[in-house]
Amino acid sequence: MPHLTSRTISVQTHLRDQVADALRAALIAGELRPGVVYSAPALAAELGVSATPVREAMLDLAREGLVEAVRNKGFRITEMTDQDLDEFTEIRTLIEVPIVGRVAGTASAEQLEALRPLAREIVTAARKQDILKYLEADHRFHLELLSLAGNQHLVEVVADLRKRSRLYGLGHLNESGHLVASAQEHVELLDLMVAGRVREAEECMRRHLAHIRTLWAGGSADGSATDPVDGSAGTQGGEQSPRAGTR
Repeated sequence: MPHLTSRTISVQTHLRDQVADALRAALIAGELRPGVVYSAPALAAELGVSATPVREAMLDLAREGLVEAVRNKGFRITEMTDQDLDEFTEIRTLIEVPIVGRVAGTASAEQLEALRPLAREIVTAARKQDILKYLEADHRFHLELLSLAGNQHLVEVVADLRKRSRLYGLGHLNESGHLVASAQEHVELLDLMVAGRVREAEECMRRHLAHIRTLWAGGSADGSATDPVDGSAGTQGGEQSPRAGTR
């Protein structure tokens, strides 16, 4: 199992949140594998903290559907199937496409232009092949855009869907060159909305979600025990240390 990338965990009041963020990053990077069980003490040793905040963070991730508790063993990373991805994409399309149309017709140019720095940040992260910064900026862009509709409950629903549909082992996107094309769609969407081209903005959003579904498909664990990092067969369902090699 790959060694977890060093991530600074400082001793502060929100240690649990910091640990959860570090584990999410490890999931995205492919350092924690779908279907594999990890113990809290082993992860705690990797992160340089006690097991308690790791267990608490894992429970938070379990509520998000990213992991599931395994009695007397630890936590198993949830596997995402193609059907899961199709269903999440369908729900997001039903919500986000019409909301983009509504916001394009009601938001001021100033409100929309306030999102321009985030759209550029997404493109910059993609060009630098920084998948974590890309996803962080992408998350903020979409939720802040939706918030212009004035429905906080809707924003929370989409935020939860985004968490649940987050995939693992997305490092391959850095090598494919497709990340930049996806990033530039945010700028295109914003341009259309600022211009008040409602229908075209809706179609752009629909195309973007479909594009993301196709792009992210490589991270799905459906029907395969393939290692999301190097393509080799992984140990599914067994417990592993976060370090490379067997225990």
